[in-house]
Amino acid sequence: MPTPYNAAQDLLQRNTQRPNKTAFIDAATGQSLSYGQLTTQAHQFAQALRAQGLAPESRLLVAVLDTLEWPVIFLGAMLAGVVPVAANTLLTGKDFEFMLRDSRAQALVVSHALLPAFAPWVGSVASLRTVWVAGVERLESNRTVAQELSAQAATPFIADTSSDEPAFWLYSSGSTGTPKGTVHLHSHLMETARLYGQGVLGLQESDVVYSAAKLFFAYGLGNALTFPMSVGATTVLLPSRPTPTDVFGVLKTYQPTIFYGVPTLFAALLADPKRPARSELNLRICTSAGEALPAEIGRQWTALYDCDILDGIGSTEMLHIFLSNRPGQVRYGTTGVPVPGYRMRIVGDEGQTCGPGEIGELQINGPSAALCYWNNRDKTKTTFAGEWTRSGDKYTVDADGYYTYSGRTDDMLKVGGIYVSPFEVEASLMTHGAVLEAAVIGVADGDGLVKPKAFVVLKAGFAATADELQAHVKNQLAPYKYPRWIAFVSELPKTATGKIQRFKLRASQ
Repeated sequence: MPTPYNAAQDLLQRNTQRPNKTAFIDAATGQSLSYGQLTTQAHQFAQALRAQGLAPESRLLVAVLDTLEWPVIFLGAMLAGVVPVAANTLLTGKDFEFMLRDSRAQALVVSHALLPAFAPWVGSVASLRTVWVAGVERLESNRTVAQELSAQAATPFIADTSSDEPAFWLYSSGSTGTPKGTVHLHSHLMETARLYGQGVLGLQESDVVYSAAKLFFAYGLGNALTFPMSVGATTVLLPSRPTPTDVFGVLKTYQPTIFYGVPTLFAALLADPKRPARSELNLRICTSAGEALPAEIGRQWTALYDCDILDGIGSTEMLHIFLSNRPGQVRYGTTGVPVPGYRMRIVGDEGQTCGPGEIGELQINGPSAALCYWNNRDKTKTTFAGEWTRSGDKYTVDADGYYTYSGRTDDMLKVGGIYVSPFEVEASLMTHGAVLEAAVIGVADGDGLVKPKAFVVLKAGFAATADELQAHVKNQLAPYKYPRWIAFVSELPKTATGKIQRFKLRASQ
């Protein structure tokens, strides 16, 4: 029989001895939530779900900005045995309709600012029977989360759940197409907190953390909720998009010791002429995920702030980072070594195990692999292959056990019969002083042969020519890898979590 266990109860009980300690701070308002208040409100929200007749295993779509209500709603749902489905708040109304229908959500909690995007669908989704609005105290048209909390007693309620039971869903980011509902178990949250949050980052009660990645994102959920709550640390939340100005504002005002970012944001922060001095910040660890971190960005950040960026890779399917650089052992340009508790293998096109230096698909074995993709049996069987989870990423490993990213399986190029990693070409372009971002895809030439093409975003106030950038790459890489064409663009297509959507660039050709 599965072990009786409730992840929300575990996270809250770990902090019963520190009821007055600040758990979350909203950087937009300056308001905060103590661990004692969080526990009370989470149980009140669990009671509200019961009062609405939501049975265990029913779904609750959560489309809420990163405010103090987010952890209350997420934890309260799990306490009640209801499955919270975290929605990307940066998507469109049609995307929200897809998630409502696909998840068959019986209830919806939506931030007031996002309510217009849901309005056309609320009355037409057959499963949906309850809508609550977050971010306001009272509305004429809808019940609010604040009203529901005030109407409920703080009587503790914990559903009869187990470690192997579905606890929450996350929708994949859609970097390769339609998002997929990814089902995770109660045990998964604490496994990632134990293995990465504590085991790699060494998170402590005294830490203050800030994650630019939002709570709806697997990376952000661990960064800003599970990891800090597992040790009683404090999290700073920012509801708005993480612009360089706002991010530096948080880092200066609240003095986080741990900052979780993504490569595109680190590049933008470094390019900001108003970036603060090293003495104005209090960072001890930075992390990067979502896409591989170009080595030049890591080196520049370390030189400027005397703080390494621990580049790692995780996925919605594995919930958080399973391969990472370690404090004091950073090798920029690599994704590091396996997180303790996870095993890796690299598999070639014919199913063979690859040796050092050979490119193949990275596959992962670990305790946080998702149960399945909801309502998508074929994709589930392809990705979750027995005890191994297929990442869809191409990697090599060296003799020291450090892994280096080569690109998504669908993004890999074969030029003259030889694999070319688009990321390697992108990383080379990024070392040019004028380049802010770059993305490389394969395009057929006049003879039908695939060659690299680069899309480049230049830094504000900088200039460069195609010939100059091509020569720059030729000086660093084997000649056949240089981009035959370079298109200068104002921005690259990305998911809401910052991943470059190369499939959109391919479709534009």
